[in-house]
Amino acid sequence: MESQVRGGTRWKRFAVVMVPSVAATAAIGVALAQGALAASFSVSGQSFKVSADELHGNGFAQYGAIDSGYTLSGEKTIHPVAVSSFKDATIKNLCQSVVTPNIPILGSVSLTLTAGNSDDKKNQVSADNLYIDVADLEAKGGAVFHGIDIGVAAGDTGADKGGKGPGMKGGKEQANPYGFAQQATGADLYGVQQTAWATTAGTFTLPGLKMKLQTGTHECY
Repeated sequence: MESQVRGGTRWKRFAVVMVPSVAATAAIGVALAQGALAASFSVSGQSFKVSADELHGNGFAQYGAIDSGYTLSGEKTIHPVAVSSFKDATIKNLCQSVVTPNIPILGSVSLTLTAGNSDDKKNQVSADNLYIDVADLEAKGGAVFHGIDIGVAAGDTGADKGGKGPGMKGGKEQANPYGFAQQATGADLYGVQQTAWATTAGTFTLPGLKMKLQTGTHECY
């Protein structure tokens, strides 16, 4: 079975990546209300932006959660996220940016990373056991999901339970294994623009990696 979604989907709170169902979005809210904690570390007080021309992943799963972390002033806080996971993925023309505001004398300073700007998949960014804790996403070129299942229990998305994804994150994660999730054998996203709080991976290969620090606000999109 193949499910295709065209156009852009904007995540606000408790939303899901490209879910073709209003009921699915409501179910994510239920999962969050049950008290899931996503990250295996405390996230910083700064979210970051990520863009990519294309993302092709195998073994996709997603579930709602909450990241615990800090504000820039050091106070503890939480962030609702949708955790998107892939057994493996390739990413064309990856850009990641984070802006640190209010630095004395300098004002804002932007850190930008780019990699994988190639039509040859061997020279694109690759990752395995990839998890992205996302607060907002738009796929301007649309998305295609292959063999999608919506409404799976989050704890059953891993291969050890017969699922299609890499399984829920370990470490300090306390996400509800009985909460709402979706999974697919593969996912293709085009024109990706997202805001995230955390990314983790087993390996993350970045051909042609470039880093730039600039004063002012310079974001990937």
